[in-house]
Amino acid sequence: MTTDYKFEGWVGEDEKAAQGNMKWTEFEPKKWEETDIDIRITHSGICGSDIHVLRSGWGQAPYPVVVGHEIVGVAVRVGSQAEGDIKVGDIVGVGAQADACLNRNKDDDCVECSSGEENYCTSMRPTYSSKFIVTGDKTYGGYARYHRAQSHFVFRIPDGVKPEHAAPLLCGGVTVYSPLKHFGAGPGKKVGVVGVGGLGHFAVLFARALGADEVVGISRRESKRQEALDLGCTDYIATADEDDWSKKHMRSLDLIISTVSSPNMPFADYLGLLKRDGTLVQVGLPEAPIPLRFGSLVGARRRIAGSGIGSPAEIREMLQLAADKQVKPWVQTRPMSEANQAVVDFEAGKPRFRYVLTN
Repeated sequence: MTTDYKFEGWVGEDEKAAQGNMKWTEFEPKKWEETDIDIRITHSGICGSDIHVLRSGWGQAPYPVVVGHEIVGVAVRVGSQAEGDIKVGDIVGVGAQADACLNRNKDDDCVECSSGEENYCTSMRPTYSSKFIVTGDKTYGGYARYHRAQSHFVFRIPDGVKPEHAAPLLCGGVTVYSPLKHFGAGPGKKVGVVGVGGLGHFAVLFARALGADEVVGISRRESKRQEALDLGCTDYIATADEDDWSKKHMRSLDLIISTVSSPNMPFADYLGLLKRDGTLVQVGLPEAPIPLRFGSLVGARRRIAGSGIGSPAEIREMLQLAADKQVKPWVQTRPMSEANQAVVDFEAGKPRFRYVLTN
């Protein structure tokens, strides 16, 4: 079957792409399989991961790359073996995962895929800068006109969730929703969110939606206090402007979600904010090691955990919660034609709190 559309997008050819030097050009999508879905992209969120990959911050990127893994659009081609009962014309989305082993071979015994935790499969493939397992074709992201995805990782967007809100939920939202749910951010709990920004503001919104009694925003400057309170925080800690903040708020939180990726963060002081048996979940990925004082752990039987994106089941659950609780991320839309400037503005910290590119 031939199509009357071309796969074109913003291609990063080297590290300079992160400085607003992507080039609009045609690229070759994965070979069509009857389990695939083609999507005409209407919205694509800008995520911090996009910048890390464009500049090879997490290791050498496999240029050329098309980034973007918060994709929403219209299904325009649906394979005969596609999963999910998705039909042409449906509003659908794709997050940060393109592939997993899915126990395709009879000799496979992947516990993660069997238990619905495909995001932790050892063969997990991200939506861009990787290769599909079966075809070996390169994965390309959503700063583009069209996207081809395996149907297993395509999600129908529920009624009541606007596409510009849905797009950043598919990576940024589920990256914090998953650990909040897994580690029990609900009634009776006091949750801290380190970094009230693009990723952290989702954590505030979902902690409240999950019923946490208190949500404390933690950021450097006092100037962000009102924004944090407007989001739904019940309290706020300004670590650069508040004297003795670590002592004042010591042992006050049950759970902390840390979204920041600076290797210079006061990690031990954050741990000190946890109650006995509290957990700090690190979801931001620094490009350099973070020093750790183990006394901060053993003194109160605290735990450090990590969490990566979310499973397909969690994404569906999160999207439905967003519809039911009317969770509305703070987004600013930018035309896809402005992607280069939007990336530069994103890196400068200008969005409040997420940019979404629109076709």
